[in-house]
Amino acid sequence: MDTNQNKGNNPFKITGNWDEQSKQLKEKYTQLTDADLKFETGKEDALLTRMETRLSKKRDEVIHIIKNVQ
Repeated sequence: MDTNQNKGNNPFKITGNWDEQSKQLKEKYTQLTDADLKFETGKEDALLTRMETRLSKKRDEVIHIIKNVQ
């Protein structure tokens, strides 16, 4: 059984209106900047990495935060 949690094992995709979602995230997490929340299609990993660093949270926590505003 493989218990290694590689970043690519569970690809995360942004759905919905990211502009609106990013505004909600900035209101809730004031330490996030526009640069942290910059999103390009297909580059979800880069977004997650920036948010992990800024929020000092693990990837699964960041994904949960984003899913709560989707």
